[in-house]
Amino acid sequence: MFSSFRDVAKCNPFFSPFQAQCEGRAPAKDGALVPTRNLGAAAAAEGDSCEFGSAKYYALCGFGGILSCGLTHTAIVPLDLVKCRIQVDPGKYKNLVYGLRLTFREEGARALAKGWAPTFIGYSLQGLGKFGFYEIFKVFYGGLLGEEYSYTYRTSLYLAASASAEFFADILLAPWEATKVRIQTMPGFANTLREGFPKIYNAEGFNGLYKGLPPLWMRQIPYTMMKFACFERTVEALYKHVVPKPRADCNKAEQLVVTFVAGYIAGVFCAIVSHPADSVVSKLNNDKGSTAIEAAKALGMKGLWRGLGARIIMIGTLTALQWFIYDSVKVVFRLPRPPPPEMPESLRKKLEAAGKL
Repeated sequence: MFSSFRDVAKCNPFFSPFQAQCEGRAPAKDGALVPTRNLGAAAAAEGDSCEFGSAKYYALCGFGGILSCGLTHTAIVPLDLVKCRIQVDPGKYKNLVYGLRLTFREEGARALAKGWAPTFIGYSLQGLGKFGFYEIFKVFYGGLLGEEYSYTYRTSLYLAASASAEFFADILLAPWEATKVRIQTMPGFANTLREGFPKIYNAEGFNGLYKGLPPLWMRQIPYTMMKFACFERTVEALYKHVVPKPRADCNKAEQLVVTFVAGYIAGVFCAIVSHPADSVVSKLNNDKGSTAIEAAKALGMKGLWRGLGARIIMIGTLTALQWFIYDSVKVVFRLPRPPPPEMPESLRKKLEAAGKL
């Protein structure tokens, strides 16, 4: 399976600006690289621990996703707890700061960590699917389109690859998200994962664990599409218009700063596009037996947007840290880290001939 992905990766415009020899072309003199195609090298580049598109590459990308999502979501459990409570009981919790104080006053400091275990497990699994499958689908779809169309329609490619990845990632997340929300928002339901998970399963079966999956898709797929597409294009724009030197001249620390800034910008947009569905998920998992449509009607238009300010702060910081951790994992494990894609030479010549460049 992964050997076929490596073959696709060799002709993928998202790997490297370095040129490699195309199959079927005459060898260059003295082993020089052929300067006419924007292809990934067939073997691991010097300094990289593995070949782009290899099983090891995808496995370590998945590991980076586990760390980036599992650690960050667990770190902000107190914010997430209050955000969920605002969504299901706005009269009591009012706003983020008030909700934190009220929870601390009524239940103590330990209550602010409620739901940390299902959060850590669920979002670690989701990170595995989100980042790991995104890398796979981006290479796969890029290979189907070819290098010229992949470059021209790269935003659409980012959207398609991220949506495909999130579809599977949410299947891994759903049972843990259902448990987390009930622990955080239903007083007396359960205090721990060991207590809450079997309680849902014994009372409602798999339906109880997965009934929130459709609205979870509604929330997470637009969120992830924005997260990846906005991040990729923001990185491209920052290096083109803001960073005063080419990416190749930036050291690792400078590149990671760009990653963090682009991640935060992407996170703000992510929070906005996915917030109504997030409110529905919280309401749905809190109200036993209700449907997504019923939950949306109960919330109303104003209720669907309640808690947006808290979520922008949470998701902006969260997304920036996720991209920073993910890119740092690539640095630590010496994985190939492709720069923003460059226009293929063949496409450039076509546009120049047509007077469009």
